[in-house]
Order: sequence, then C-alpha cells, then structure tokens
Amino acid sequence: MQATSYTYDSETRRGSVLLDDGTPVEFDAAAFDAGGLRLLRPGQRVRIETEGTGAGLRITLVTLQTL
Repeated sequence: MQATSYTYDSETRRGSVLLDDGTPVEFDAAAFDAGGLRLLRPGQRVRIETEGTGAGLRITLVTLQTL
C-alpha cells in the first residue's frame, strides 16, 4: 500500500502517514526500523505494510516508495 509521510519525530522514530483517501495512520518505532530508513520527511511518498482493518489498522513497515 502507498501513503504520504505526514509527521515524523527523529528522536522517537514515530510518526504518521496519510493514506490516499486522506486518513491519517500512526506508526511506531518498530515499523520505522523494519523499513531500514534513517530519516523521513513530510510529503515523501512511502510504501507501508499493514495489519488489521478499520480502527484496528496498524502499520508494520514504512519504507520509501521506489518506481
């Protein structure tokens, strides 16, 4: 799934993305670390992997979207 980086805190390695429908979804340090990223800037296009649905949607991986 693709999303757009919305917020990111480099100290906690937590943040949020916006899904294509505008829904914000938060991610934790474990999801950020799983993607092997060192930094994330607002507005970057990212690829995410998720578990669950609806209110239980959880991001398990955040990485850069490559073409």
